[in-house]
Amino acid sequence: MYRQGDVLIVPVAQGAVPAAVAHMARQPRDARGRLVLALGEVTGHAHAVVGPGELVREGGPFGFSWLHLPEGGRVVHEEHAAIALPGGWFRVVRQREYTPNAVRVVAD
Repeated sequence: MYRQGDVLIVPVAQGAVPAAVAHMARQPRDARGRLVLALGEVTGHAHAVVGPGELVREGGPFGFSWLHLPEGGRVVHEEHAAIALPGGWFRVVRQREYTPNAVRVVAD
């Protein structure tokens, strides 16, 4: 497993990737050519992947993202050290927090 701030990246065997992922829309790259895993609401900084690959998001605030890196890649962020990822499939999970009013995704 890999963690960068409030983003957890879990390697997944190709056979464990849900079949529905093949039919989901791919996320576009940002203006800098990165796949953005999470955008900081406060700072505007991003946990993003540099390298060839595809990112798919399930619906809803707690849905997983599925990242496919055929050749590996790097997760970058303006305030964290870069993380090298091997080639393969990954499930991307945003950290959640409890408040008396709701469970929510951690704001960065």
